[in-house]
Amino acid sequence: MRSYQNLLMLQNLYRLKSVGFEYIDPIVINHKNDGDLPDDMGVIQTLVEQCHLCDLSKSRTQSLGGIGSVSADIMIVDAFISTAQDESKKYYAANAGQSLQKMVENVLKLSVEDVFYTHCVKCKPLGMQTPSNSEILSCKAYLFKQIELIKPKIIIALGEEVYYILTNDTTAFDQVRGQSINFGKAVIVPIYHPAYLLRNPSLRSITLHDLKTIKALF
Repeated sequence: MRSYQNLLMLQNLYRLKSVGFEYIDPIVINHKNDGDLPDDMGVIQTLVEQCHLCDLSKSRTQSLGGIGSVSADIMIVDAFISTAQDESKKYYAANAGQSLQKMVENVLKLSVEDVFYTHCVKCKPLGMQTPSNSEILSCKAYLFKQIELIKPKIIIALGEEVYYILTNDTTAFDQVRGQSINFGKAVIVPIYHPAYLLRNPSLRSITLHDLKTIKALF
């Protein structure tokens, strides 16, 4: 959904639906004010927190827009909010979050305040299932607006799903993992997700090499 005005309209429709409305009169969009999402990260964060564009707004504890520097050279993109993040409202939550923080601090030699960390889907999926296409599309405008405003030099894609959402490239993940792939004025570097590494510790050395490659880019 590209239009800011359309986002507001859909949010209103979902609010009405959630309280029992089944029909309302057609809404006419004011095309004079019909523009893209605002060029203000604070407003974007508020829109994410108040978002009702999909049914995940009914099951989430909260939505999380992102954390870190809005002028970061490195942007880390995850797939969706985990149960631990949803319950604690902490981004670097549980073992996977702590592992990600160590990657940033110990290998990239940056503080977590120096990078910007966000998700493709900014709510916890119901039952922690893979988000539906409609749920992904509902959040996609927020994600791409964040990329536009932050202007990162490097986007770290945590896992195959994130890489596909960003690029629509269906190349096998093992072929793109660790590669620097042009993405507008930035490059995307896909790496294994920290949670995947916890289940497959033999792959940690590969990810360490990928992170060193990323460090060499800035």
